[in-house]
Amino acid sequence: MEDKLKELRERWLEISDLSMASRLLSWDRATYMPAGGAEARGRQMALLQRLSHERQTSPEKGRLLEELAPFEESLPYDSDEASLIRVSRREFEKVVKVPPDFVAEAAAHSTASYQAWVKARPENDFAAVQPYLEKSLELSRRYADFFPGYDHMVDPLIDRADQGMKAHTIQALFAELREQLVPLLKKIREQPEADGSCLHRLYPEEKQLAFAREVIERYGFDFERGRQDKTAHPFMTMFSLNDVRITNRVDERDLGQALFSTLHEAGHALYQLGVNKDYEGTPLAWGTSSGVHESQSRLWENLVGRSRPFWEYYYPRLRQVFPDQLADVSLDTFYEAINKVTPSLIRVEADEVTYNLHVMIRFDLELAMLEDRLAIKDLPEAWHARYEQDLGLRAPDDRDGVLQDVHWFGFSSIGGAFQGYSLGNIMSALFFEQALKQRPEIAAQMAEGRFDALHEWLKENIYQHGRKYTPDELVERISGGPLSIEPYMRYLRTKYGELYDL
Repeated sequence: MEDKLKELRERWLEISDLSMASRLLSWDRATYMPAGGAEARGRQMALLQRLSHERQTSPEKGRLLEELAPFEESLPYDSDEASLIRVSRREFEKVVKVPPDFVAEAAAHSTASYQAWVKARPENDFAAVQPYLEKSLELSRRYADFFPGYDHMVDPLIDRADQGMKAHTIQALFAELREQLVPLLKKIREQPEADGSCLHRLYPEEKQLAFAREVIERYGFDFERGRQDKTAHPFMTMFSLNDVRITNRVDERDLGQALFSTLHEAGHALYQLGVNKDYEGTPLAWGTSSGVHESQSRLWENLVGRSRPFWEYYYPRLRQVFPDQLADVSLDTFYEAINKVTPSLIRVEADEVTYNLHVMIRFDLELAMLEDRLAIKDLPEAWHARYEQDLGLRAPDDRDGVLQDVHWFGFSSIGGAFQGYSLGNIMSALFFEQALKQRPEIAAQMAEGRFDALHEWLKENIYQHGRKYTPDELVERISGGPLSIEPYMRYLRTKYGELYDL
């Protein structure tokens, strides 16, 4: 069977190379490609994704997986070989249901839609992207129909990102989260508001980027195996386990935007850089799920990067970089500013307490669109209405309303993307709590600008495994029980209880 296992790896490596070439074109599209290249780029990406899909769904691969089934059953469940066969079979059984023409059509549409959004957002022109959203909604419904028998149309879309999750489980989790978040937010809002003005002085771009780079290098980001570039909406991408890239955007009047988005994307990158190198070119080389991946970006961004121990070490260094801007700002004032709780319009700039409300709004709107309860033409007003209802705010335009997130415009689908952010918040606290129990020196090291104990724990318990385990299996292995919001709510109540004297 060793020869058949070797053949499976070789087949996956060819598929991976095609997929990574497509991802490289996608990265270039978001960073350096001139706008005039969009039409050809869509055609190129469609071809690569079609070729990759054809190889993923070949009858020969299906027969190979059948022949390997007895070998898989003879191995321990968590062995690398059994895991490769198991995950390969799951991927094959999913992708074989999706026609290659659909894959190519979705890829071409993704590029056209993304370019339309890049132009439309600064121009506040929802009408320009409305036809693309209508097409994305059509593609989402068609994709769901390749998987008949679902409980809700969004379930196959959710399962692409967060295996095992369904609409009703997400809705129940969100209802529980909202029930505890809203009273906490109310108590915080009854207290005097923190002063965040120190974050909005003039902070030159070059110095912001240099400081952020210094931090993520201490986190463990290896610039020999990665790089950072600017884009319209920050993201992480990977072309191999030795080529993991992050992107960023900078506002010279907002110190937090570039810094915390860099810490966020570096968290994603650290995950990929920590995957077992033997998994290169196989489906095991990725993170477990969208939610688990987000747990790492949110952990490094918030539980580390917005913590008091972190800034006990880094604030003196930040004042050296920006002596004029921060000369009159104490550590206490700065710490309160970066953790200020106040409803805002922009998801990626939201504080930890209100962030999940942004996710819930998007998830509910997706369900309404998929269920044909909300027409695309009415989406901007529905967005404004929900923000007024949930956060008491109304964006002055669509640029900071429905056009703010790239997801509906860059991924050729509506549904299945946003729930991972809240799942990630919940898991981040669960994983961090366990890490502190097992490695209590982590907090003291953070106050010294050291992160090796935390990074080592994450590599050992999460990163190295890639996609070997399902999200539920990984949570069970680490915490000894199912996913729970309690560690997350403990973290929020403790941190913000101290900040706001609750």
